[in-house]
Amino acid sequence: MSLTKTFATASRVLSQLRHDPRTIVLLFVLPPVLLALFKYVFNGQDRLFDNIAPLLLGIFPMIMMFLITSIATLRERRSGTLERLMTMPVSKLDYVFGYALAFSIVALLQAIITSLVLLYLLQVSIAGGAFATIVGAVAAALLGTSLGLFASAFARTEFQAIQFMPAFIFPQLLICGLFVARDKMADVLQWLANIMPLTYSVDLMKQTTTSINWTTTHTNDLLVVIGFTIAALILGSITIRRQERP
Repeated sequence: MSLTKTFATASRVLSQLRHDPRTIVLLFVLPPVLLALFKYVFNGQDRLFDNIAPLLLGIFPMIMMFLITSIATLRERRSGTLERLMTMPVSKLDYVFGYALAFSIVALLQAIITSLVLLYLLQVSIAGGAFATIVGAVAAALLGTSLGLFASAFARTEFQAIQFMPAFIFPQLLICGLFVARDKMADVLQWLANIMPLTYSVDLMKQTTTSINWTTTHTNDLLVVIGFTIAALILGSITIRRQERP
């Protein structure tokens, strides 16, 4: 793996994204708009919205980055870009981590914008403050990026990449503790929740809403999310393949 080639790949991806206004809107405008929509859904129930909105920061960035990353990576394969890169001295690690770096920068900006909108425009009170909120949102976005890169290795078309979202994301949404406390679910679902990365992302945001100080629980949840992120990137670099010719 070469840092120079990784940075070159990241620079190329960022350049492409800069000239794609629709993707920019999806990344930076849609998540804050969805949060604002939820505020009006819970109109007159400010306390309930204050409890739910931070948890959505553990979900919305992950979902958006999963979709954008998986589709963009697959487009590279289908256009033949990956095949051309593989004829050059660029390894799969350079390719995958270059993409991860580019989308990590995007994820950071997205998480900061969404968190600031939540805290200052929608005026949601979070005990942990702005820093812990942004850290949790960034971790969720990075997790979505890595899972998107991993999922793209198994898809042949953009439509298939979208189809992977129910398989990768929806089961996690149902059992992560967002809708029902995990200790109230069946034992098998509790076990599954404990091995799902979104569970720890949501737990991190829960801790942020209830604890003024950064605790060991915060750190443990964050480390688990980072561990899943790194594992997905490594698996993505192993499983990714060139576009197969018909």
